[in-house]
This record gives sequence, C-alpha cells and structure tokens, in this order.
Amino acid sequence: MLMASLDLYDEARAALDPDDGEIETTELVVTDDVLVKGFALGPGAELDPHEHPDSTNVFHVLEGSVVVVRDGDEETVDAPGVVRHDRGAVHGARNETDDVAVFTASLCPMP
Repeated sequence: MLMASLDLYDEARAALDPDDGEIETTELVVTDDVLVKGFALGPGAELDPHEHPDSTNVFHVLEGSVVVVRDGDEETVDAPGVVRHDRGAVHGARNETDDVAVFTASLCPMP
C-alpha cells in the first residue's frame, strides 16, 4: 500500500512561482481553529500591512529573506526563521532580494 507523504510543503511549493512584484498563495491547512497559508513573494513583492484583531499570526520563513514589518518596525528575517505577531499587531512582509522568498503564516484561532 502506497502511503501519501505527511509533509504538505513540497506539493504546495511546486505550485508557487511568482514573477517579480507578485505574490502567490496557497492554503496548506484549514481546520475549524487554524489556517496555515503559504506565501511566495517574487522579487520586489510586498504583503501590505494588516491586522487580525482576534488571532495570533506566526510567520515561518522557509526560503530566502523576508523584511517583516510589525507595528512600524522592520527586520530582515532569513530562512529558517519564526516571527510571532500577537493579536491586533499590524504586520506585513516584503521581498527586497532578487530571489523568491517563501514563508507560511499560521493564524489561530480562526477569526
């Protein structure tokens, strides 16, 4: 019996190929209480700052470097890296490199 892989990343990543300035996304896990979404940022792409007033959001930088913006502060986070955004924190990300940057965002609980 052939068993499917438990790892969801490879298949999801294969579908993400953004051009310069573009963002592509995919949903890796969706349940009643958590969302894990994958983001691939092409060179120069930016995920506009936003907030989740009722949820914690955790970025896991998996490939490349991402400039993480939170409440007016900025920090470059290289893979592998993890950044927690508490409820209500205004956060976003951008790619200032010439390569695609990939991170996941885990949102819990679901709004």
